[in-house]
Amino acid sequence: MTAAKLDYHWHLRKVMADRGMFSTTGLLPQLKERGITLSTSQVYRLVVERPERLSLKILMALPDILDCTMDDLIEPIATAGAAKKPKKAAAGGTSVSEGAGELRPRRVRITGVDR
Repeated sequence: MTAAKLDYHWHLRKVMADRGMFSTTGLLPQLKERGITLSTSQVYRLVVERPERLSLKILMALPDILDCTMDDLIEPIATAGAAKKPKKAAAGGTSVSEGAGELRPRRVRITGVDR
C-alpha cells in the first residue's frame, strides 16, 4: 500500500477577490498594522504564486485581515503516487529505455591488449 502524496491549492487571490480586494498592494498597510513588513514584490508573489515557505505570522495575519478561515486559504489535496518506472533489462537485453529509442549505444566489451 503506497501513501498518497500531500499537496495543496493556495486560494489567497480568490479570497481577496471575493472580499473586493483586487490590488495586491491593498495588503501592505494591513500587514504593517500587524507588525509584518513585506515589499510590494513579496506581497505580489504571496498572492499570485503558491508559497513553498511561509512565515506563521503571515499565515495567521491573512485570515484575520480577510475575515476567513485557514480552510478558505489552503485546500489540502492528495495526489496520486508516482507511476512505477518499468524495470530496465539486463545488459544486452532487448528493452529500450523511453525517449532514447533506437539511438541507445551498444555496450562495449574491453579485452586485453596484444603486444
